[in-house]
Amino acid sequence: MAAYDYDLFVIGGGSGGVRAARVAASLGKRVGIAEEYRFGGTCVIRGCVPKKLLVYASQYTEHFEDAVGYGWEVGESSFDWKRLVAAKDREIARLEGLYRRGLENSGAEIVASRAELIDAHTVRLLKSGKTVTAERIVIATGGTPNPHAALPGHDLCISSNEAFDLDELPRSILIAGGGYIAVEFANIFHGLGVDTTLIYRGVEILSRFDQDMRQGLHKAMVEKGIRIILTDVINEVTRAPAGGLIAKTKEGATLAVDTVMLALGRDPNTGGLGLDAAGVETDERGAVVVDENSRTNVKNIYALGDVTNRVQLTPVAIHEAMCFIETVYKDNPTSPDYDLIPTAVFSQPEIGTVGLSEEEAAGRYPELEIYRAEFRPMKATLTGRTEKTIMKLVVDAASRKVLGAHVLGHDSGEMAQLLGIALKAGATKDVFDRTMAVHPTASEELVTMYTPSYRVKNGERV
Repeated sequence: MAAYDYDLFVIGGGSGGVRAARVAASLGKRVGIAEEYRFGGTCVIRGCVPKKLLVYASQYTEHFEDAVGYGWEVGESSFDWKRLVAAKDREIARLEGLYRRGLENSGAEIVASRAELIDAHTVRLLKSGKTVTAERIVIATGGTPNPHAALPGHDLCISSNEAFDLDELPRSILIAGGGYIAVEFANIFHGLGVDTTLIYRGVEILSRFDQDMRQGLHKAMVEKGIRIILTDVINEVTRAPAGGLIAKTKEGATLAVDTVMLALGRDPNTGGLGLDAAGVETDERGAVVVDENSRTNVKNIYALGDVTNRVQLTPVAIHEAMCFIETVYKDNPTSPDYDLIPTAVFSQPEIGTVGLSEEEAAGRYPELEIYRAEFRPMKATLTGRTEKTIMKLVVDAASRKVLGAHVLGHDSGEMAQLLGIALKAGATKDVFDRTMAVHPTASEELVTMYTPSYRVKNGERV
């Protein structure tokens, strides 16, 4: 008779949890996975996937305008928000079905319930009140939008969760935040015809990105008609007598809008999980503390993904899950590799980036070569648009190793994935120089910038 009901019990049905459960079950382990809402987690249900669908929808305004420059006469167009939401919901339902079938086909048992820890080996399933035991437990409950509860009127605001399912598209919106979620939604709503304002406490949007990317995107957004307010924050949100909302800021501005969206970061989703009862340590933000193998201070309990507040990206959670499988079930101790993670901001234009920004590299290396190109993309030549593409390589002058690659422009996310392979392989600038260009493409600039635009010595441009 087995000592436990399961070899592995996973709490949370997002990308990391599902991958760990599915692969462990395919190895013949007795696996249960509990999810209180829908399988797929933030990314599939209310994050990356539906966001990208909304990005596509919001780009058609410009597509229709640009068509004229290429000889097309586009008739009167209109947009139906409810039709888009319905189409998005059908696609999300399809993807959730794939996640469920993957678990079922692997032999994992799906439990549609909230799960809470009672002790290190015991889980209570709230829907039925039943308790189950497991040799090992994985916590993969992800993150949740920070509600900014200290803000008077925060309950009148929406987060990115609600933005996907609004009953009506607002006429105007104020988005608080300067990270990728805030920036992406500002571009989405603007593209769908919403009067959009972004307010951020910092001196520039996207604080951890390369400065050229930040400034280039800021300029492009303003030229499109998005209002950006920096070094200011919302102090209070109230209902307007005639409808809508009134937001008052620290610097004394009063903004009347239909909707206020708070995109002020995400918190680890650890509330009410029974972590104290099991003795699992958390940090000051509530994130589960883990070692290099995703193990908590309780030796049989592990945690993956955003709940650990390491790197909040879906591919990272999946990678952590595979490292967990290698370590625990294949006797091959493997730590997640967080070096040189390619990432993208699906703004308009996009940002694709991998490696160190110029600012980060300048603090680590005595001398840098910076290769930078800024140009009007070929697609814009017949449309009259003034948009610019920016490409940038950050190179260690001593070793010639490419430390960072950054692109602002169409399809930058696609470029970042391929650049990530090159940088992960340790490519030098000489390898880039020896690579034949694909013409005519924007990306050919990455292999034809032969002369440094400038150098950085001891942190100073020269």
